[in-house]
Amino acid sequence: MLKKDFSIPDEHISGKLHSLFTKSAKKWYYKMRQDHGKHRWAWWKEQIISKWENYSWRFKMENSFEEAIFNIERDRPMSWFLKQKDRLTALHPYMSETMVHKRILRNCDGDLEHFIRSRCIEPFSTEDYINAMEASLLEQKYVEIGINPQWTTRPVVNQFQNPINHMTKLL
Repeated sequence: MLKKDFSIPDEHISGKLHSLFTKSAKKWYYKMRQDHGKHRWAWWKEQIISKWENYSWRFKMENSFEEAIFNIERDRPMSWFLKQKDRLTALHPYMSETMVHKRILRNCDGDLEHFIRSRCIEPFSTEDYINAMEASLLEQKYVEIGINPQWTTRPVVNQFQNPINHMTKLL
């Protein structure tokens, strides 16, 4: 990710590995560095995958993904969605974005899943998905306090600090 997305040279990535690892991974890194010396990022990536990507790790990631059901009171849409997307792409790096979105959508409760499916045209982007989740949060808050968003004329600020003008239809 660092090399591709930010065009960071190998030397910088390899030099920062010691600060990225913790606990047993850091001990493993220091031992490997002592035994094998300096290497390029591609070599380190191969070593990390061969050491840490095993059945136990895959089982743990799959369980974490399956158990993380979106909870409106507890989770924030963007952080929950991106964490789920990271888990899936780590498990299945060649899965299409549409399939990733469909698998994540199954981890929402029935009402939220219906809300998103009815407001997003497939194939929908990550932004569309997150926006629909946030709109669902707003709609639920309006129902709780008894405000119809189509009738109010005052601007309301949601929990993400995005001002919304309610003169226009929200959904």
